Amino acid sequence: MTVLRSVPLFALAALAEIGGAWLVWQAVREGRPWWWAGVGVMALGAYGFVATLQPDADFGRVLAAYGGVFVVGSLLWGVALDGFRPTVTDVVGAALCVVGVAVIMYAPRP
Repeated sequence: MTVLRSVPLFALAALAEIGGAWLVWQAVREGRPWWWAGVGVMALGAYGFVATLQPDADFGRVLAAYGGVFVVGSLLWGVALDGFRPTVTDVVGAALCVVGVAVIMYAPRP
C-alpha cells in the first residue's frame, strides 16, 4: 500500500518542482513573460506541501529518495518539452537513481 500511495505523490512532487523550476528558467533565461516565474514560484511552493503527504514520516529518507525521482523526471521533462536527447550515460545514471529510490524507500526495515 505504501508504494501505491508514494509513487503518485513522487510523480506529483516532480511535476510541481520541475515544472516550477522550468517556468522560472523560461522567464529568466528564455525571455518569457515574468508572470511565468510567478507561476513557477507557486508551483515550487506546492512541491513543498506535496512532499509532506508521503506515508513515510522520515523527512531525510523521503527527500533523499525524491532526489532520484527528480533526476529521472528532469530528464523526461527535457525530452518532452525542450527537445533534449539523453545519452547512454544519462539513461544509465537515471536507472541507478531509480534503484536508489527503491532501496531507500521500499527496502524492508527492522
